[in-house]
Amino acid sequence: MRPAAQSGISLIEVLITIAIVGIVIAMGVPAYGTWIQNTQIRTAADSILAGMQTARNEAIRRNAAVQFKLDGAGNTQWRVNFFSDPDTNPLQSRPAEEGSPNATIVVAPGGADTVTFSALGRVVPNADASPSITSVLVDNPTITVVADRRTLQIVVPTGGAIRMCDPKVAAGDPRAC
Repeated sequence: MRPAAQSGISLIEVLITIAIVGIVIAMGVPAYGTWIQNTQIRTAADSILAGMQTARNEAIRRNAAVQFKLDGAGNTQWRVNFFSDPDTNPLQSRPAEEGSPNATIVVAPGGADTVTFSALGRVVPNADASPSITSVLVDNPTITVVADRRTLQIVVPTGGAIRMCDPKVAAGDPRAC
């Protein structure tokens, strides 16, 4: 009589499998980290764009001037207020820590932090005579390889038609700035 054959896997097969899985994970971790950081850029840019669109839509809906204001230098915290009483409770706001803690912004022109929309949805001068926001560049400096960054820009023309664009995209593409 023949003895029954043993079935299962050997220790060497287990070690080889663990080594292969470890190599695959080690190759994917840097790309995953960059993807997470780029997602924070997108989240911050989407939030600022939504805040500006909310301010514009509320100005049209309420037939009154409404302000969008960035709170704090270089971070993505913002609020939407009435033009006539900017110190009251905001119509809407977003804290900087919400979804994009590493994202930073650069506002043009320098020193601008507010844009005011009229009842027709157009950009009008701010109450305090400060310069109005014309663009916001959202970046994430924690991504060390600059070529891997997906910087986004929000453009605010005087007509009020706010849009988001990608500065790295070539002209002729609808995503270009």
